[in-house]
Amino acid sequence: MKKTGLSFASVLPLAVLAQQQPNIVFFLVDDMGWQETSVPFYKHRTPLNDRYRTPNMERLAQMGVKFTNAYACAVSSPSRCSLMSGMNAARHRVTNWVKGFNEDTNVKAGNLILPDWHYNGIQPENAREVGISHATYVTPLPELLRNAGYITIHCGKGNYGAGKTPGADPLNMGFDINIAGNEMGAPGSYLASEHYANKSFQVPGLQQYYEKGTFLTEALTQEALQHVGEAIGKQRPFFLYMSHYAIHVPYDADLRFTNNYLDGTKGVYDAQLRARLSTSEINHAALIEGMDKSLGDLLDLIEKDDSVARNTVVVFMSDNGGQSIWPRQGRRQYDQNFPARGGKGSALDGGVHEPMIVSWPGVVKGGTTNENRVMIEDFYPTLLHIAGIKDYKTIQAVDGKDFADLLKNPSKKRERTIVWHYPNRWIPEDMSVDGFGTYAAIMKGPHHLIYFWETGDMKLYNLDEDPTELNDLSAANPQLLRKMAKCLGKELRKMQAQRPKNPHTQQEMPWPDEVVKEKKQKHGTL
Repeated sequence: MKKTGLSFASVLPLAVLAQQQPNIVFFLVDDMGWQETSVPFYKHRTPLNDRYRTPNMERLAQMGVKFTNAYACAVSSPSRCSLMSGMNAARHRVTNWVKGFNEDTNVKAGNLILPDWHYNGIQPENAREVGISHATYVTPLPELLRNAGYITIHCGKGNYGAGKTPGADPLNMGFDINIAGNEMGAPGSYLASEHYANKSFQVPGLQQYYEKGTFLTEALTQEALQHVGEAIGKQRPFFLYMSHYAIHVPYDADLRFTNNYLDGTKGVYDAQLRARLSTSEINHAALIEGMDKSLGDLLDLIEKDDSVARNTVVVFMSDNGGQSIWPRQGRRQYDQNFPARGGKGSALDGGVHEPMIVSWPGVVKGGTTNENRVMIEDFYPTLLHIAGIKDYKTIQAVDGKDFADLLKNPSKKRERTIVWHYPNRWIPEDMSVDGFGTYAAIMKGPHHLIYFWETGDMKLYNLDEDPTELNDLSAANPQLLRKMAKCLGKELRKMQAQRPKNPHTQQEMPWPDEVVKEKKQKHGTL
């Protein structure tokens, strides 16, 4: 696109600018919790916000709107499949993280027969002839964008189709360009000296950076900048899916930024931990700052041309809650996503609450906050709306709710009920007290209900009054418990959610509302 300066774009009405087919940058971070940033997503700043340095997230927040109630699934692949398909995880059944072909990644623990979930991930419609089992066939989001004239660029982590299946390759999922994406859910290493690899994982296609010593986050950024620049030069709209491997483990040291978290030879004192940062926590913070630099570099490129800047939507999001167990420092499940409890893999708020920002020039007022609730599958219809794509067909049912109206009308309020379904096992330990286990959950209004399939136990919290989710209301408010359980059961049935089985009877475990009804009939207390 030719540079036009302010003279042309500035005289256009905002409505005209909004009608142009905009470029879209979807910037997705891996394993980043809602508070692991200097941008506060809680009602006030916390010590966590003071730990991290994310000036470009601050910059983006000033350009757009910050959503304080954005949610995703508790682990990565379900979120990524929902993003690409618009389906809730209960419906697409890729409820755990995917890896190799026909590889079930469930941890072998507990006393349930776990369902035969779709561990081969989502697959493009034209792969049906291959006959891949344990997979869900979809019309992917980038395919619809490409059909509408977009240059579609995938950069970074894929992890929505199992290895050796068509869905593992982003080029089969509607992307014109694939940079370093396949089935992998984690980088083997962030270090060029280790070829971005370990025994299990290797980030593909970045051999030209090995001798340069380029940190993985920076290598991906340089590749993205090159391809976005080429798309701008072709004067065509582009969709960049900037899907960073950061800030997933391993916490390798990004030496460009580690010194910012050192006091001499020791980690700086941290108010949240009431201790000096450990080496892993220093490296974790540096990973976040490196990710933030990548965001800034992309914003710099976009802003070089005013006409491009005024016609580019930027979305910032994470795929699940922040890591709250090894190798994190502090009280597990409490310090890492404070004031939320829990973390990645957990049904508690800390496992699913995400940092989200949207910049849409000419539509969204900068420096604003929106408290409406958004779920990861909502991006599918919303991005199509933003792109001006109205008459499209999908082979899958779309559960996502278009929230473009919330961007256009920030005063609008809507009720958004969210359902999570995880009939799987992520860790072997019995940590249901911290939200880990085989569960389904629902968030409706201020209330959050978690149902554990193995025991039939339910936890009920009021997030407005109890953001740390320490006060279980299930016994004190049986009427509300019945109402929430009924709603959860209804939604799960509607999406034909899979259920674990009792190993003794071989029968499917009861729906949450059936458990509540049975307890009421037996004890007369619910």
